[in-house]
Amino acid sequence: MNILVCLSAVPDTTTKISFVDNDSKFNTAGVQFIINPYDELALTKALELTEANGGEVTIITVGDASVEPVMRKGLAIGAHKAIRVNTEALDGMHVAKCITSAIEGESFDMILTGRESIDYNGGQVAGILSEMLNMGLVNVVTSLTVEGNTITAVRDIDGGRETVSANMPCVISAQKELCEPRIPNMRGIMQARTKPLTVVEYSDSYAETKYTGYELPPAKQGVKLIDAENAGELIDLLRTEKKIL
Repeated sequence: MNILVCLSAVPDTTTKISFVDNDSKFNTAGVQFIINPYDELALTKALELTEANGGEVTIITVGDASVEPVMRKGLAIGAHKAIRVNTEALDGMHVAKCITSAIEGESFDMILTGRESIDYNGGQVAGILSEMLNMGLVNVVTSLTVEGNTITAVRDIDGGRETVSANMPCVISAQKELCEPRIPNMRGIMQARTKPLTVVEYSDSYAETKYTGYELPPAKQGVKLIDAENAGELIDLLRTEKKIL
């Protein structure tokens, strides 16, 4: 099997978020970037599939040279080779165009992505890729098996889950429970230094969307403690201040 895994570099969840240029741009100064957790699940599942069926896993990321440490971690986890599209990721459509252009002429049995990135939470790339590449899409997958040229997947739907099958090639987006992410060991880290990381250029900087401004959520309000013996005061506050009674 030849599997492509789309990785995005996202801020660590402990990062303190701030903005620059009149709150129109995310401030990357001092930010620690990691593999998007949903993409890490996609990578682990791809490795499990190739270990069981034979094959190779390629990771692809859109970004400048600053994303390469994240890509090297993907290689350390077990990916065989990497492609970096050397341009700024502008939006979901732009990322999908970059990936489609970079893999032109290549043949993949499966493309795995995360269900969404944890920074912008767009969840767009898998669907756009499936359309651009004329492949079937199975979204938010929690279980995935392969037999011959057919995949069987369990996916989340509103109010429950469903089991579907599809022929390869196809696009799959990873949801929680798909697998347990792997931690790179020392051998993997050493091997990642010599695995091929190809840089390809992409010159189209047109984006379908534009971010006009960012703002932080409102600060948490102070907590008002009510004595356990004074239920009447609590009821009065809920009625007069919170207007929920």
